[in-house]
Amino acid sequence: MVGPSHEALHRIFQKDPALLTRALQKVLHVPFPEPREIAALNVDLTEIEPVERRVDTLLRAETDEGTYLLVVESQGKADDRKRGSWPYYLSYLYEKYRCEPVLIVITQSSATAKWAARPIRFGFTGWDSLTVRPLVLGPDNVPVIADERQAERDVPLAVLSAMTHGRGPQAPAILESLASALRTIDPDSAAVFVQFIDSCLADPQAKQMWRDLMTAIQYFWRHPLAEQVREEGREQGLEQGLEQGKAEAKAEMVLHILEWRGIPVPDTVRRRVETCTDLDQLEAWAQRAVHATDAAELFAGE
Repeated sequence: MVGPSHEALHRIFQKDPALLTRALQKVLHVPFPEPREIAALNVDLTEIEPVERRVDTLLRAETDEGTYLLVVESQGKADDRKRGSWPYYLSYLYEKYRCEPVLIVITQSSATAKWAARPIRFGFTGWDSLTVRPLVLGPDNVPVIADERQAERDVPLAVLSAMTHGRGPQAPAILESLASALRTIDPDSAAVFVQFIDSCLADPQAKQMWRDLMTAIQYFWRHPLAEQVREEGREQGLEQGLEQGKAEAKAEMVLHILEWRGIPVPDTVRRRVETCTDLDQLEAWAQRAVHATDAAELFAGE
């Protein structure tokens, strides 16, 4: 069944088609030519009679070397049916558009990435009648962007980093850097990226941390996803006022980061964090929590 995570993993390339060619060039080091123009195409590959077939995202890239079709498939786990459908997609698209198709698979799983990267070969030993070689983007090759400045330089790539590494131990640092970088782009685009990431984070603690981070960004409260966060926030007393709500949310974020990283939080530390109303101080503690090895390190030098 197709879920929000599956949709977000490939729809990010519909939101920013140029991200896909940057990923090919900078992440996979594939010498894909620089596009002059990229356009989204109809993803429906259904023929008149056979069963329905759809690719996840289909882009047409116009380059100096020719026109290419970029076929993006979001893959959650190994599925041997793809051995038949992926070659079909490429053959059908070539026949329909008469330009070269390129298959790109994106996944959050290292095991799925290894499976997807294996060439699909038809024929007999020593002679392949047809070979399909997918290009794969996953947690083993998408860069970990945990630096705020680096995230600001390429926000869509930072979003892709958060989506593919959201299950790993580096998620807190990635999400913290991305939350800051989102403030540097237009609110409408940022709100779309916020929803993509929220859909992709399967780890409950990582998802809660992301929502805690987002409560500090005012534009987020105008986005439909915020209503769900507001409802949860009301149960925690966030309706006592926006400023107080921001402080409480930021304090919870600090504690969530420590707990998610498996660092014990003594009652004295918890009380000091929960009673703090200085947003700048809480932000400093949140940044320290990402790298701390002991809860007391939050207050180092104070």
